[in-house]
Amino acid sequence: MEVEVNKWEIIYVPDTPPRLINQQPNVDVFASLIEPKLANTLVRRLNQIAPLENLRHVKRIRKNCIEGGKPQLSVILCLALESENQPATIPNDILELINAYQLSPFITKVAKYTALSKEEWEEQCKLWPTSYHPPTYNIDGITGFSEEDSQSIFNFMKSAIELAISGPCHDQVVNAAIIVDPSVRQVIANACDQTCGWDNPLGKCVGDFTAHEPDSNGAVISEPSVSDCIGDDNDHRLSYTGVSCLYPRRWTEHRPCAGSPRYLHPLRHAALVAIEYAAERDRRLFPGSHSESRPIQEDDMQSSSMSLPAKRQKTDTAEDDSDMVLKICANNSPSEAVRPYLCTGFDIYLVWEPCTMCAMALVHQRIRRIFYAFPNPNAGALGSVHRLQGEKSLNHHYAVFRVLLPEEILYKRI
Repeated sequence: MEVEVNKWEIIYVPDTPPRLINQQPNVDVFASLIEPKLANTLVRRLNQIAPLENLRHVKRIRKNCIEGGKPQLSVILCLALESENQPATIPNDILELINAYQLSPFITKVAKYTALSKEEWEEQCKLWPTSYHPPTYNIDGITGFSEEDSQSIFNFMKSAIELAISGPCHDQVVNAAIIVDPSVRQVIANACDQTCGWDNPLGKCVGDFTAHEPDSNGAVISEPSVSDCIGDDNDHRLSYTGVSCLYPRRWTEHRPCAGSPRYLHPLRHAALVAIEYAAERDRRLFPGSHSESRPIQEDDMQSSSMSLPAKRQKTDTAEDDSDMVLKICANNSPSEAVRPYLCTGFDIYLVWEPCTMCAMALVHQRIRRIFYAFPNPNAGALGSVHRLQGEKSLNHHYAVFRVLLPEEILYKRI
């Protein structure tokens, strides 16, 4: 059955939760009316004894005009912090300042967080003036994708869904991941969840641990026949309990639906396996740019989880990792190209929103954009439970998008 992609939609998942404009969180502060001639003196002193470290977006002085056009100034003295059983109290340093200049403190509210839009900023200023700086970064897709780019995104997501519904169990789907180089729209690697795997006489389902041979471009491709893994009944309902990011602990109680279990490993989520395949592709395409190492064998995955893996060798380049991209020489020969740094500049397509472990692995891999189809209310790290893409302490940030599509797509053959 052909999928109707004209009803699909791509939406940007912001790095902070959306807020209702008129329901922004506020915080109480002590303020006071002051004489305009005292403004500079008081502000300098207050910045020393009571800096507003977590309210840098809030202006210290508020100016109002009263009758006759005469300016009236108010200044924020300090935060009005309340203890468990006591009302807000003013620190001694501020009390000395109040007494010295005969101020009359009062409690008022200011916006707790920086405005994310001009509309939010206008609403904040009704309480107390704040600063607003529109975002200066540019993330492809926030203002909309072109028709050609949208179609490309839909096609890659369709491929990810094909993998997800092609598992060895007829009544169960798994998560799937496809890493793509968007500059040439080439699949770099793809994989499904491998927290549980089964012997399958068909030999086509992607739950098999054995890495698939790369194609002529070095991409690890596997395209199982959907009809081999799922029935023709469009009303067939599939179980989601095999999706590792949705149920990260379910592997401990998993039971085979056919055959006997080949391996159990809780860390082999789809995104992590795809990352491994991408690294294997690098080793094949750029054999001279790293230390040769023995390929990972199935027995390695069954060894004790206490064994620490060896560190990956750094690439032989002096360029900064954020600027490292795939550079093909004039003859377009991969053997003469500079090896890319991890997955810098690549996109990844996931059927389900990744968990925190997978999302953090994608940070380390320098993924550029993440597209997922279905939210993960149990452990989603990119919008549902957490928003890792907005964590300021990280040294890399990616853009996150959700491809809105009907859930019924999982019950149909693509």
